[in-house]
Amino acid sequence: MIQPDLSGKTAVVTGGGGILCGAMAAALARCGAQVAVLDLRAEAATQAAEKIVAQGGQAKGYACNVLEKESLEKTNNQIEADFGPVDILVNGAGGNHPKGTTTKEYLTPEDLKQPSSDLITFYDLELEGIQFVFNLNLLGTLLPSQVFTRSMAERKSGVVINISSMNAFTPLTKIPAYSGAKAAVSNFTQWLAVHMSKVGIRVNAIAPGFFDTNQNHHLLFSEGSNLSPRGEAIIAQTPMGRFGEADDLAGTLLWLVDDDSSAFVTGTVIPVDGGFSSFSGV
Repeated sequence: MIQPDLSGKTAVVTGGGGILCGAMAAALARCGAQVAVLDLRAEAATQAAEKIVAQGGQAKGYACNVLEKESLEKTNNQIEADFGPVDILVNGAGGNHPKGTTTKEYLTPEDLKQPSSDLITFYDLELEGIQFVFNLNLLGTLLPSQVFTRSMAERKSGVVINISSMNAFTPLTKIPAYSGAKAAVSNFTQWLAVHMSKVGIRVNAIAPGFFDTNQNHHLLFSEGSNLSPRGEAIIAQTPMGRFGEADDLAGTLLWLVDDDSSAFVTGTVIPVDGGFSSFSGV
């Protein structure tokens, strides 16, 4: 695995209290970066930072709402006072919402004739859920980028890593809002890479496949270690035959933030999905 020297650099990881983003924050710290772990939940941010410190790294947790510019600006000021201006931004905050999710993969004529309170069809999706998903994933990437890249632009140096999804390549059934929002993140990554190209900021994205996290464990497993029907379908479509592990993202992350290894890489979306997005099923 690439081990760039990030000594003296300040990295911000939003959503850093979660499993995947927490692992990415730890990977940056192992390479010498001072890591600001941001999460809506102060306790989660602090715990992730304390874990990094216990392993010999430099980190501090910050409670921050990625959908409120005032919160982001206040946090940026705190980070600059603690560590200095930001050099690396990982936009990891994101997620789905039940009200933006259908119950079944397909709409059938029977669903229209015999509506059920237990059934959520495309026609039952609620604006609240759809807006939540798009706001959290797209605006939760755009707004931190506005705040944390300004000093990068002024210094003509910096790296932004957005977190897209393999859903952005081919949408999964049941989750139209999440798939659409992540497609928007991928598109925004390309747009921002072009926009920032004259001020020395590289912008790329990582598109994780299926990882066993707190957020989606109930979708992948039914009881204990038994796969759910959806989990079985995913494994059947994943050539490498397993779910991703948090550390599987570290190599791609460290390559993309390393100015020596990826100096000419910008505007890309790199799948880390065990081949899921490449497999046609036959």
